[in-house]
Amino acid sequence: MAGAWRRWPVVVAAAVVLAVAAPVQAAPQVPCYFVFGDSLVDNGNNNDIVSLARANYPPYGIDFAGGAATGRFSNGLTTVDVICKLSYFLPKLLGFEDFIPPFAGASSDQLLTGVNFASAAAGIREETGQQLGARISFSGQVQNYQSAVQQLVSILGDEDTAAAHLSQCIFTVGMGSNDYLNNYFMPAFYNTGSQYTPEQYADDLAARYAQLLRAMYSNGARKVALVGVGQVGCSPNELAQQSANGVTCVERINSAIRIFNQKLVGLVDQFNTLPGAHFTYINIYGIFDDILGAPGSHGLKVTNQGCCGVGRNNGQVTCLPFQTPCANRHEYAFWDAFHPTEAANVLVGQRTYSARLQSDVHPVDLRTLASL
Repeated sequence: MAGAWRRWPVVVAAAVVLAVAAPVQAAPQVPCYFVFGDSLVDNGNNNDIVSLARANYPPYGIDFAGGAATGRFSNGLTTVDVICKLSYFLPKLLGFEDFIPPFAGASSDQLLTGVNFASAAAGIREETGQQLGARISFSGQVQNYQSAVQQLVSILGDEDTAAAHLSQCIFTVGMGSNDYLNNYFMPAFYNTGSQYTPEQYADDLAARYAQLLRAMYSNGARKVALVGVGQVGCSPNELAQQSANGVTCVERINSAIRIFNQKLVGLVDQFNTLPGAHFTYINIYGIFDDILGAPGSHGLKVTNQGCCGVGRNNGQVTCLPFQTPCANRHEYAFWDAFHPTEAANVLVGQRTYSARLQSDVHPVDLRTLASL
């Protein structure tokens, strides 16, 4: 099967309904969008598995369409929602008519435009997040993608046609947060913190990451964005546990993450030597650092507390079922103990698609990646 992939190199209309004019949806920039990741972008894959890492209950989704608790770990949109879909209050990004659906329960037809494989608590290492119960690790997500590719071959008729289709798709992969949050910096459950120095741990993660990215490439992935790990040491949970004043970020955590992110830049450069490959790195750490450095200029007022949660910084216990969240959610950077609000996700998603600073991406943003 892999050999087939290696053969591949690299109007506005209007409709009137009940006398109300509405624009017809233009074609998206790419034929399909596939998402790999963790709770930052999970949109329902964990809903029906035995796991504590689930968000399919109110008030999660309070600001989503219809106030639906879909399984997204946010009050509303995630970054991939922002990236993929034309929304009434956002400029057109990739321009899909609908949100990319979760792989769990997706139809064969939906595979043609892409699915979301992300799973809350998932990591690059297999054991990551195991204290929270079931989750789909990065390797499990890649296996699901390989299964989806086999279905696409059947739908499209042959491997070459499927390869041509996939070579034009966007792939975003955001892994690694849990390998720090729910592994390396959780000594009560894991011994990796004593086994590895931060440099050694980053090397281990990068090596595992590269192996799975090669499997994706061998199965047709060509336009791939590696989404870096954000400032975990600035999350309400870590501020609540380890920050003396509840404001100063935990440098011990953030410095380890910066080492890992630098490895991702190296992986991008390495994979871009492969035939037809267009890999890029999204500097989420830097984007969020810019936002937290001047929150007011980005419309935010509260950056060290969760909008919904319990305890110090609203970060010691995450958002509970039917808990009443803050009313001014659009002014908060964090929705709960770990995850950004829709407001923050909109800021990050827009800069992922169209870089504001040169440092936001390496070498290109998603808008450019889509055109390659």
